[in-house]
Amino acid sequence: MTSRPAPSSAPSDDIAALAKGGRTNIFGFVLRLAARLPFLFIAGRLYGPEIVGRFALAVVVVELAALLATLGLKRGLAQALASTDRPHSHVVWDGMVVALVVSMITSAVLFTFPQIMYANSQVTGLEGLLPVIVFAIAWSDVSLAALAYRGNVKAAVTARAIVEPWTISIAAWALYYASPRDGLIIAYVLSMAAALIASLIPFIRSYGLPHGWSPHVTPLLQLARRNVPLAGADAIEWGTRNIDRFILGLLFPPAIVGIYYMAQQVASIPQKLKTSFDPILGPVIARNLAAGNRAAIAHQVKQVAFWIITAQAALLLMGGIPAEGVMGVVGPQFVAGAGALCFLLAAEVLASPGAVSEAALVYMARHRNLMVSMLLLAFQAALSFALVFIMRDLGWDMNYQAAGPAVALAVTLALGSTIKCWMLARLTKASVFSLRPGFVAAIAAGALVGWGFTSLPQHLEWVELSVGVPAIFAAYFAVIAKWAFGEEDRKLFKKLPKQGAAA
Repeated sequence: MTSRPAPSSAPSDDIAALAKGGRTNIFGFVLRLAARLPFLFIAGRLYGPEIVGRFALAVVVVELAALLATLGLKRGLAQALASTDRPHSHVVWDGMVVALVVSMITSAVLFTFPQIMYANSQVTGLEGLLPVIVFAIAWSDVSLAALAYRGNVKAAVTARAIVEPWTISIAAWALYYASPRDGLIIAYVLSMAAALIASLIPFIRSYGLPHGWSPHVTPLLQLARRNVPLAGADAIEWGTRNIDRFILGLLFPPAIVGIYYMAQQVASIPQKLKTSFDPILGPVIARNLAAGNRAAIAHQVKQVAFWIITAQAALLLMGGIPAEGVMGVVGPQFVAGAGALCFLLAAEVLASPGAVSEAALVYMARHRNLMVSMLLLAFQAALSFALVFIMRDLGWDMNYQAAGPAVALAVTLALGSTIKCWMLARLTKASVFSLRPGFVAAIAAGALVGWGFTSLPQHLEWVELSVGVPAIFAAYFAVIAKWAFGEEDRKLFKKLPKQGAAA
């Protein structure tokens, strides 16, 4: 069996569809980036590391509670809609009921034991009321999943990339003058509530209110149970990205967590690039899997992985080389997080091949993929603790110790990518990832330009960010476009014919 996709128009059409979907969602990524940066500046400059650290630790617990409340319906709802004879509006409202009930349970636990959210400090002010927003996050996720089933990606872009980040940015700025202690928490609650409203309006327009509906929750619970491997993969991926923050909260004071959180937020920008392809990559893989065209799946995974890692490597160079300057923009107290930022940005690049491979593995080897992910998460946690304790025994500075979880994340994601690419390659009997010489040359060119700007005298540090970052970008993509991009790569930057345009 040859590893090359069958000669037909289908593979080319799939790549074009992936490029179209990626362009649509990357636009949302750019919007979210534009709105997120003001929040980082406001939180860092006005609230400071300690308040930000308390906020960061509380939010990670609340978002986990919301993820659990969806019971895997973010993925499983589409399957329920595709396999039912009931009106779709009834099925999706069943899902909303399930999410509401489980949200109430998880919220009750957090209300009863608020110390779960603030493991390294005492609960004060309005902080104990944060769990009230769990249901809004879960409902927003379920309603957006229902809209995605009908091909409405615009709703997610509006809610997540415009309404949510701009609300938290504006509210955090305004509320600081009313309550410097609780302003971030209130701003977060307002942003999640606004995102819920932005999700429900198109949801109700699309599905309507459930006339003549009576809840049929049992079938959805049975579906959720069958989807445990899928939901588990989502939860573990989320845990991989957030367990480092939780570990820091157990071992360090809030200010250290706040510095790390800001580095994490800057580094999470490249992560959104992978999710830009999720809404279209899954259906394309499922269609080729149903057709038995595993070679095409390998080809698509390799193509999307290259697109993502190309963009993420650019962001690594642009954010990692002038890391101290980038963190200094957030606030002078956050410069100590420059080392963590470099490792976190590198982790995103290392994660790309495995993350894209997992998009196929959750269909082709869901239980094995889940087991590997669980083992990797346990390895990451163990390595994080080990690195912190080793550096602590050696007497290293606390800021160096705090970078330990970032190092553990990078090592774990590199290992995970290696394993998952190997698994998918065996299943498809084709290569799913390769490093192109032009990509390596582009990294070298960008790094060389960046090194030149970091060598400037201290009084010209402003040039490093204002001129150096764009110069790194230009040098990197000039080499990529000349020596690494092929015809299929260029489809990402081309518009499709009019009949293929997004609605």
